[in-house]
Amino acid sequence: MKYTVILEREADGGFVVSVPVLPGCVSQGDTREEALANIREAIDLYVDDCLAAGDPVPAEDSLEYVELKTGTR
Repeated sequence: MKYTVILEREADGGFVVSVPVLPGCVSQGDTREEALANIREAIDLYVDDCLAAGDPVPAEDSLEYVELKTGTR
């Protein structure tokens, strides 16, 4: 499965990463690489919990992107 993650740089350093389609699935790391490794582990645990509880595993339907061009007002 593939999941979209949102990676945000913290003001004081480090990164926070979340998975929009998996409510509450959030992690962090001091580096981008560490944050991404941590969210992979969090996703695995989230999916395992869904399966153990007999709940459906959330999947993304589709992604849409919006591109904004600056200076076009």
